[in-house]
Amino acid sequence: MQPVTFNNTVLRDGHQSLAATRMSTAQMLPAAPILDQMGFSGLETWGGATIDSCLRYLAENPFERLRALKQAAPRTPQIMLLRGQNIVQYASFPDDVVEAFVRATAAAGQDVFRIFDALNDIRNVATAVRTVLACGKQARGEICYTTSPVHTIEAFVEMGVELEKMGCQSLGIKDMSGIICPRVAFELVKELKRRVGLPITLHTHDTAGLGAASYLAAIDAGVDAVETSIAPFANGTAQPDTLRMLAILKDHPRCPQFDHAKLQELRVYFEDVYKQLAKFTNPANERVDSDILIFQVPGGMLSNFRNQLAEQGMSDKFDEVVREIPVVREALGWIPLVTPTSQIVGTQAMMNVKFGRWKMICQPAQDIALGKYGKAPGPINPAVLVQVEKQSGQKGVTVRPADLLAPAMDGLRKQCADKGLPTDDETVVLFAMFPQQVEALLKGGGAPPAAPAPAPVAARPAAPAEAPRDTSHGAATAAKHLVINVNGGRYDVTVEKLD
Repeated sequence: MQPVTFNNTVLRDGHQSLAATRMSTAQMLPAAPILDQMGFSGLETWGGATIDSCLRYLAENPFERLRALKQAAPRTPQIMLLRGQNIVQYASFPDDVVEAFVRATAAAGQDVFRIFDALNDIRNVATAVRTVLACGKQARGEICYTTSPVHTIEAFVEMGVELEKMGCQSLGIKDMSGIICPRVAFELVKELKRRVGLPITLHTHDTAGLGAASYLAAIDAGVDAVETSIAPFANGTAQPDTLRMLAILKDHPRCPQFDHAKLQELRVYFEDVYKQLAKFTNPANERVDSDILIFQVPGGMLSNFRNQLAEQGMSDKFDEVVREIPVVREALGWIPLVTPTSQIVGTQAMMNVKFGRWKMICQPAQDIALGKYGKAPGPINPAVLVQVEKQSGQKGVTVRPADLLAPAMDGLRKQCADKGLPTDDETVVLFAMFPQQVEALLKGGGAPPAAPAPAPVAARPAAPAEAPRDTSHGAATAAKHLVINVNGGRYDVTVEKLD
């Protein structure tokens, strides 16, 4: 059998999961050429929350980051995480905005697009897949793995078959919460390999301590690639460490070959970066937590969620809020917990704890119940749906949500022009998702830049100061209007007590 290949996630999911997505481009660039020489089959460098973080906290243009990393690591395919019709935001966007974003990203150097939908509704990935293929890039269709009474291996395999029919050139099993058990990983990979003629990648987190064991089982079942990171941006809520996986695979017939000395050099470098980002790390994200098997909170959300609860003055309610998450998830149709649904469920769980269960329902949770994010895997709780329909005055939709959205690029381009901003596609698609942040960046009022990166082994600068945060979103219990910020998602919520 061919050796399994490793994709490396340290420049995206590693720091998103363990340091609230705060690694700057300057901190990445010294390591990028070394990573490029290692023989990884891909480097995940972009997408997910990194674009939001670049604009909101780091005063960076994310497209400039992509170009810089592509120049620094030209040999290894670069991978991004794309939220289907949500692009890299929380709401759905019209098809023309999705198409323009993909074209701009492909032109800037992106090679592989990991395309997923938070509800596993493949209607919501079709536009992105079609556009990626038209750009001559690789579309990797992602299956969001979760457990519930309505999620089965058979259902996941059928989704893989549909993604292949759609034109995806590879498949990913996206275990965002780190809950896939070894035997399940083995059976799922085995069935996908039997039914689908595409390369398969398993992506997991080590939050529950299962990641490395599940990778080993998947490798035995014939998975083509697994995704690892570099300590200290590895393990815990991130991906298993590369050296650790190599040790687990020692003498295995599919063990890949890597330069251990270079991996150790990278570890020393990233230890310095980790120290710089100390204000955004938390020991709780570094340890194994088997409670995740019940609550299923994604690794990338945990490090941010603790920060956001602190901003709400609810640090002492963390455990209570997390215990409420499965209650909300079941009521909303057993939706998988992955951006944006994880943030929406987290927000609603926080509101249930703060105000009483279902006394107030945030707008995004209402939209999920009404089908505006797509078809939920299971039934919506009837009592909750009645409350949502009463509060919103709307009935549910069954069509593809983007079919209800008018083309927007021309209007967005005019808005940019009226504000004196550039009107190229890169600027316009970023403005569509993050208008305030893009305007602040381009007019010189963005967040202060992060501290420069350390030298690979020598000088070790002090940790950078905390980037300023918007703390205006606290609210008294009696408030009718709330602005809630969860994991970078800012929700304007009008609430009222329901009978």
